[in-house]
Amino acid sequence: MKPRTNMIFFYVVDLLMFSSAVEHGITSLAGVVGGSVTLPDPVLRFGFLSHGRRTVAAVNNRVLEILEDLYKENLRWNQETGHFMITDLQKNHSGVYCVESKRGRVFRSTHNLIVYDSAPTPAVETLNVSLDSCLLLCSVDKLATLSWFRDSQLLNHSISTFSLTITVDKLDLNSTFRCASANPAEEKAVNVNMTQSCRAEREVSSNLEIYLWAITIPIKLTVLIALTAAQAALH
Repeated sequence: MKPRTNMIFFYVVDLLMFSSAVEHGITSLAGVVGGSVTLPDPVLRFGFLSHGRRTVAAVNNRVLEILEDLYKENLRWNQETGHFMITDLQKNHSGVYCVESKRGRVFRSTHNLIVYDSAPTPAVETLNVSLDSCLLLCSVDKLATLSWFRDSQLLNHSISTFSLTITVDKLDLNSTFRCASANPAEEKAVNVNMTQSCRAEREVSSNLEIYLWAITIPIKLTVLIALTAAQAALH
C-alpha cells in the first residue's frame, strides 16, 4: 500500500473511531499577503489538517505528509510544538481550516483564516500653519482604518478612508504624534516630527511676514512723503 493511500486509510478509520472527539468553536485568524500564520492547536502524534473539504496534510508518527500541491512549498509542521504554520500567504489561502488530533489529546478545532493585502504606509503633510496651531493631513493610497495618536492617546479615528486630518496646538509640539494605518491583520505607523511639520514652517511663515513688512514700510513712507510734499506745493 502506497504511503498516501495508507494515510487516507488511517484517516477513514479514525473518523469512525474518534467521532466523539472534543470539538472547539470556530476562531478567526488574519494574515497578510506574503506573511505567515500559525494555527494555534497542536497535533503531536497523529492527525490531519484540512482546508474546506480537502485534506491538506497528515501527521503520522511525527512525520508530515503534504497532500495538496498548493501547500507543498509553504506548509510547515513543528515537531516540538505540533503546530501547523502556513508561510508566504496568498489570497487563495483564505478559508476554513480544521485541525484534528487523533492520538493523545483528541480534538477537532476550526479556524476561519482571512488573508488581507498589506496595510498601506501612511504619509503626513502640513496643510496649514497659524500662530497657535497647525493642520496636518495623514493619507494612504488605498482604503484603510486611519488613526491619529498623541503619545498613547487616540485623538482621531476613521474606518475605511483615504485621509484623516488633525489640528495640533502649539502647546503640544513637544508631544509625540503618529498616524497609524491598519487593516484587520496589520498596522503601519509613521511618527511626525512636529518641529519640522509645524514649528519650522511657522517660523518660515513668520519670517516671510517680517520680510514683507520690512519692504512695504519704506514704500508706504515714500508715498506718504510724496503726498505731503504735493499738498504743500499746492498751498
